[in-house]
Amino acid sequence: MSMTRVLAIFEKDYKEFMRNMMLFTSVLIPVVLAAFFGRLGADAGTLPSEMVIIIVGVVFTSVTFSGMMTMMAEENEKDTLRGLLQSPASILDIITGKSLVITLMTVISLAASIFLIDADGFWSLENIAGLILLGVFFLNLGIGIGLIVKSVATTSVYLIPIMFLFGFTPYIEFLVTEEGHIARQIAEYFPLYQNLYIYNGDGGAAEFLILLAWVAVSLGIVLWAFNRRKSDG
Repeated sequence: MSMTRVLAIFEKDYKEFMRNMMLFTSVLIPVVLAAFFGRLGADAGTLPSEMVIIIVGVVFTSVTFSGMMTMMAEENEKDTLRGLLQSPASILDIITGKSLVITLMTVISLAASIFLIDADGFWSLENIAGLILLGVFFLNLGIGIGLIVKSVATTSVYLIPIMFLFGFTPYIEFLVTEEGHIARQIAEYFPLYQNLYIYNGDGGAAEFLILLAWVAVSLGIVLWAFNRRKSDG
């Protein structure tokens, strides 16, 4: 992997990101939502931890996942990936460069959102470690799906279900009030719930192992998407 090329790709994609209103707006969506929730928290005293983690989920789905998927889909739509997929070093360079852009935007959006809701104890070492694993999961998911979509216009088809499944998972507690309900039991194994436990101070080795398992699944999706893209090309 060439760092010179990675930095060149980072600079090019950063400028494109800032010019693309759809991508740039995605960074602002969680911030606006956090400002709204922050007002509710100020009125109620404290914001429930479930709502804090939902904002985290919105950041990772609307910025990390959606941004990466859109940027990869643009390359796919322009058919510039056909040649790159034949060169492992080249595709690694372009993915790394794009990932750096998305990571930067994710950190900015997340930091601004958490500042607005004033979530106590959010930046603990355990929570940061959980957030990194969550970020890798959504980044891989964006790469994988971005490789198989035919155009940027079709990315919204994937964004909505991914956002509801993985970005709003704790919201199920407001929809299903019965604690022993099967839907809640299944949801508790989803990535965002592990971060909720970690944020609440209830996380341990099990939560990090579950997050690592989801990261492994997302990496499998990336590898599957590469093989499918090569066979289609």
